[in-house]
Parts: sequence; C-alpha cells; structure tokens
Amino acid sequence: MPKNLLQDMVKTKSARRVTRASQKVNDVNQEISLTELRKKEKDPTWHTLWPVAVVSVVFLVFALSYLFSKATIIINPKIQNLTLNENLSASKDAGTTALAFNLVEISGEETKTIQASGEQDILKKATGKVKIFNTFGSGTQRLDINTRLEGSNGKIYKTEKQVVVPGMKDGTPGSVEVGIYGSEGGEEYNSGPLDFTILGFKGGPKYAKFYGRSEGAITGGLQGKFYVISENEKIIALSELKIALQEKLSRQATDQIPDGFILFKDATFLKINDSVSDLISSKENILPVTLSGTLYGLLFNETDLVKKITDNNIKEYDGSSVVFIPDLRDLTFSLSAQAGFSDKDSTPFRDIKNINFNLSGDIKIIWEIDARELADDLLGKQKKDFNQILSQYPNIDTADVNIRPFWKRSFPEKTKDIEVIVNYPE
Repeated sequence: MPKNLLQDMVKTKSARRVTRASQKVNDVNQEISLTELRKKEKDPTWHTLWPVAVVSVVFLVFALSYLFSKATIIINPKIQNLTLNENLSASKDAGTTALAFNLVEISGEETKTIQASGEQDILKKATGKVKIFNTFGSGTQRLDINTRLEGSNGKIYKTEKQVVVPGMKDGTPGSVEVGIYGSEGGEEYNSGPLDFTILGFKGGPKYAKFYGRSEGAITGGLQGKFYVISENEKIIALSELKIALQEKLSRQATDQIPDGFILFKDATFLKINDSVSDLISSKENILPVTLSGTLYGLLFNETDLVKKITDNNIKEYDGSSVVFIPDLRDLTFSLSAQAGFSDKDSTPFRDIKNINFNLSGDIKIIWEIDARELADDLLGKQKKDFNQILSQYPNIDTADVNIRPFWKRSFPEKTKDIEVIVNYPE
C-alpha cells in the first residue's frame, strides 16, 4: 500500500508542537524553583530559626527540671523487739543518775443506794475523836482506857484506849488525840464539835487544866428498829463502790499527770476509810452506802524510765541516741515485797522513800530520726553519695530515695523540696 506522505507530515508537526510546549513548561517550572531558592537564600531566618527553637526547648526543659526538682526519702528507723521482765528500783529522793518516782495523792468518795432486805433492832454508840490538852505542868499524865469525858452537851463519853498526855513545853500545852464513844447508844449522843472535861479530875486542881475538843462531828449513834442490809449485801456493795471509786480517782490522777510522766495502771493503790463504809442501816428501806478513800499513785519520768530499760537491755546503746517505747504504758507493773511495803492496804505511802518493782511485757524500742537534720545534710548532694551520707545515721535501718524528674542526679538545693518520711510503727 503506498505511503500517505501528507498524513505523516501532519503527525510529525503535531509531535514537534507537543515537545516544544512541554519544554516551555519545564523551563517555566525551573525558573520558578530558582526564584524560590533565591528568595530563601536571601531570607536568613530560614537557616537560624530551627536551631534557636531547639535550644530554647532544651533550656526550658532544664529550667523547669530545676524549678520543680523534688526528692522524697522514706526511712525505716532502727527497731529492737523485746520481751521484758525487768526488776527495777527507784527512790523518792533520787539523784541525777538514779531512777526517781513521785507520789500522787487524790481523795474522794462514791455513793450508791440499795434496797434493804429486812429490819433489825439496832443499838449503836456514837463515835468521834478528841484532842486532850495538858496545861497543868511539864509532867505527863496517863489516862486509862474508858476514861470518862463530859461533853459540853451534858453527855458522857469514854476514851477507846489508854493514852499519855504530854506535859507543857515552852508555854505550849501538851496534847494527844484519842477516839471516844458515847457511854450509851442512841442518836442523842450524835453531835457537832464539843468541848470536854475529865470527870475523874472534878474537884481537884487538874480539872480546869486538862480539857478536850472534838476533832469534827460525833456520829453513828442509833437506837431502835432500822432497815438493814445483810453482810453479804454489804460486801457486794462495798466491792462495787471500791471499783467505781478507784476508776474515778484514777481518771482524775491521769488528767493531772504532767507531760513527760507516766502512771502505770497497776501502780495505783486505793486506801479505804473504814469509818465511812460502816453506815449499814437506816429508817428508810432505800439505804445509801458511801465509801471514801485516798488513791496513791507512783509516778515516773518517761524519758528516764525508757533510758533505764534501754541501758539494761541494749548492749550497744551508748545514750547518745534518742529512743522511745510507744507501748510503754501497756507494760505490767508489779510492786515487789519489801520491808514496810508488804501490805498495800496498810502501807503509809507518804513515808515510802524507796521501792522495788517489776515491769513485764512485749515492747518495741524505736530509735528516733531527726528528719530535718537529714534533709539539710542532703542539700545539693549527688545521688550517688546517698548511701555514704546515710551511713552517718546509725538510727536508720533502711531507706529509699526518689528524685524527680528522673534524670536529676543530685538533691534539690532547698530544704523545703526534700521530704523525709519516717515509718514509725503505730
């Protein structure tokens, strides 16, 4: 088939036009790129802005890390567990090295009413106390038991025991106290304070020179049919009153204990006034029973006692560290038998100068940590030096440290940014 020359010529011209158009587009694009490049080369911020931004961010991060730098140290103090069975002694007038005790004394009374179980004919003589004075001379005067005294109310009373009235000394009358009772039973012998003469001296020179004055009221005289409680009811009532009175006086004593002192529960002793508890009858079937007494307590300085226990039980303790025993008050206190102190109900507590006692029970001796001192020692120190610094604190058993942010390798420069938490056992 013969070639179509005209058609080939048209195709060739069209291809050439497309090629030339494409070349023009490429030339335009290249010229635009060169123009943009020249603009960027002429603008210096394009080259320097991003390094400045990076440096600023890094600086900000480090600045914030110093601003918000914190450290937390959690401390476990040294603890020694002990089962104590310690015999100790103390003195009321102890020196600086011996263990001392103080005596606390509180008096009070407790009353309850009970219903009487029956009636009974009662004859009771009034009783009281009288102080007899001797202004006759310097010689003593013996008065036998049942010496008759006449009261200013006209009633006759008798002495309960034999006494010797001292003579005058330097113009001061001699005197002696003695119990008295009504010569007969009955309420008419009950009285307020009275003056007395000695009937045996009546008509002689001693009558006006010996006289007596009652110490308080004369009470207890009864005659007639009265409601009474049985001996068993009395024992139960007095036992309940004693418990209530001891609890009340113990609370009062505890409230009065100064800071730094300790009163063990078993170191209190109640002495009952028998004269008050003898009221067991009445003309009413509702009977008031009153018990009065005095609570004596042995008070110890807590710091001295803890130091004494630690000295006796921890060989390596040299007294330079502060220790405490949180459960010290839970120890069982028992007073040891000793001369003049074997019967607690009759012991003259005011006169006791020395005591022996035992403390027993489970305790924890805990070494105290000075958290502020440790925080000051860590200021600005490297974290790698923490264990070395910690070795200077023998009171510390173990410790954990956390510094924030995590990349910090040194402790903060301010004490307020270091928190020391001591895990004292409850």
